Amino acid sequence: MFHTQSSKEMSYTEINTDVTTFTKGMLEVKIFTTREAMGKEAARNVSETIQKLLREKDEINMIFAAAPSQSDFMKELIADDRIQWDRINAFHMDEYIGLEKEAPQGFGNFLRNRLFDPVPFKSVHYINGLAEDPVAECDRYAELLCRYPVDIVCLGIGENGHIAFNDPPVADFNDPKRVKVVELETACRQQQVNEKLFDRLDLVPTHAVTVTIPALLKAAHMFCMVPAKNKAEAVYHTLNDEIGEKCPATILRTKKGAILYIDEDSASLLNQR
Repeated sequence: MFHTQSSKEMSYTEINTDVTTFTKGMLEVKIFTTREAMGKEAARNVSETIQKLLREKDEINMIFAAAPSQSDFMKELIADDRIQWDRINAFHMDEYIGLEKEAPQGFGNFLRNRLFDPVPFKSVHYINGLAEDPVAECDRYAELLCRYPVDIVCLGIGENGHIAFNDPPVADFNDPKRVKVVELETACRQQQVNEKLFDRLDLVPTHAVTVTIPALLKAAHMFCMVPAKNKAEAVYHTLNDEIGEKCPATILRTKKGAILYIDEDSASLLNQR
């Protein structure tokens, strides 16, 4: 069980044997005993939000992150037979530039295998990391996001505090663009090796296309799933650092309608500092 230090920005809401819940700024935080329990609750909350929105409009638009941290959540989400997938338009939030088309590390491929193919979305819109003109590809995807205003974002947080591929050196809370080309920070690329997605650092692409932070924040609902020990530092900084681009995920504390889901491992530093 976790006991978080009080502050002017943190308020305690609920505690029981299964989940500890508190708020930090506008961000609701839920700590679970296991990542499996975290995934189940996140999927249930997302499903309920989808159903609510579909009672209000004909279709909705969702952006998904592609990462091992999302696997438990995605498994539970696609098992929910209450969701009317054929009324949902799907997007992903980032993609490497230059990976071969069928590379398993490609975020579009990751999501195609685990989410986009297993359920019948109304439409799925992929970022083309092999486009001859990456800037033009950013413009194309940005236009799609204008045409399909995002309702729900399902995301994670990187070890360096990034959301999507908005690493600290390139993150901009006031970014005028919806989608842009970015150079990836070494810490971000090393995480891909640590998670066994690439064998060596030199195999990890150096650039990517990413949806920007302001574009992500346009969603009314943000569900952020961040399990595992390797994310403990990022979770600590997200909840305790000054809000700013040095830890891009701190922006979630300013977002009404955002929920952070963590497990005992990723929450392990919260009561130790």
